[in-house]
Amino acid sequence: MSLVWLQVGQCGNQVGQEWWELLSGGASEADRYPYVSRNGIANAICVDSEPKVVRRVQRLAKNVSFRDSNLIVGRTGRGNNWAYGYSGVCVPPEESLLDRAMESFRREVERRDCYSGTVLLHSLCGGTGSGLGSRLCEEIRDAYPAGHILSVTVAPHDTGETPLQHYNSLLSLAWLQRYVDGVLLFQNDDVMRQATALSEKKTQTVSGVQPAVSLSAMNSHIASCLAGLLCPVQTLRTQSSVSLGMEPWELIRSLCPMPALKFLHTAQVCRRGTAFWDRVTSSLLQTIPRVSPDGRLHHSLSALAVVRSSQSHSFLASQDAVLGKLKQTYRCVPWNPSPVDCWIDTQNVLDPACRSHSLTVSANHSSAADLMIRVTRRAQAMYSARAYLHWYRRYGGEDEDFTAAFHTLHSVIEEYHQLGQA
Repeated sequence: MSLVWLQVGQCGNQVGQEWWELLSGGASEADRYPYVSRNGIANAICVDSEPKVVRRVQRLAKNVSFRDSNLIVGRTGRGNNWAYGYSGVCVPPEESLLDRAMESFRREVERRDCYSGTVLLHSLCGGTGSGLGSRLCEEIRDAYPAGHILSVTVAPHDTGETPLQHYNSLLSLAWLQRYVDGVLLFQNDDVMRQATALSEKKTQTVSGVQPAVSLSAMNSHIASCLAGLLCPVQTLRTQSSVSLGMEPWELIRSLCPMPALKFLHTAQVCRRGTAFWDRVTSSLLQTIPRVSPDGRLHHSLSALAVVRSSQSHSFLASQDAVLGKLKQTYRCVPWNPSPVDCWIDTQNVLDPACRSHSLTVSANHSSAADLMIRVTRRAQAMYSARAYLHWYRRYGGEDEDFTAAFHTLHSVIEEYHQLGQA
């Protein structure tokens, strides 16, 4: 057991709740490794500045239990302020969330036969998810430099959720670029569109009326994408069908070969009945952003397709055509000799109770630059007007944090823009 699962903030724990419900609902013991030990205890730490969401995760997860010492909760929120979450300011005699979380993390690492890395769930928007999530990345990288860090990051709606979201996103994205190995980036607007499309197919709607999409449905879609990518696959098992639990780290090695480019776009399609893989692939590719707002064509450094189906034999017959279609639509760079990798499993953990199949594709895609451009432009406008900066200085935030973050994201944007230049 080599992995530590870390949920931070309200968003991270809500997505985590859907993940554990999916994993404990119909997944076999082999599919739950390395996230759940043989005695049913999750290899997870849940951290939040308020107890409500963490207690709900503990209560609703079936067939999975959590160590009480790994449920780290505070007494008050972090005011949607990155600096407040990052600094760990607390009122005595309350021990800081950071210290308590790192102590639980240390104990979890010591329980591992050989610690290999961390999967971190958090958001860019809230104070705990963005600020404390950034600090934990920094502390874990410093204490365990040989371990991988894979971040599952949720970006806020473009129309706005809090007045500080652009500052929080700017600083959090910069910290992720510095300290983690890969970022599975989910943007709320994209997740809502995909969840809406799923809802339209499952329910009969009144003409012209869009079905309401709940927060739970959006979180469930993110958790489904994670399960599609991170649950064990036959491709990475030994000849004796023992899972090595290497899915998160093989994903990083496959999709993030260049340290400067590590932000991943994920899409997924699930179907029941006979698998027509050409249709499944076409349906998935409709959700891929192909052009930036300024008309720049998007490109991919690399892509990974994960197929889960009892009808995997039918996929093998059309594998070359499917992967060729993915390579073309994702506009994989010509200088990467093997831009598309493929994993296959003969069971669909996302829908194990019926004849079903799924295709999950994650790509190191230049659409991440679109988010960074929006964030930096809006944060720069606020920063130039000196808006809200006193809220950050109150908790130790400095101008150097902002200027360094702007520089970091501008560098990443430029790297992604150069992808299409052969």
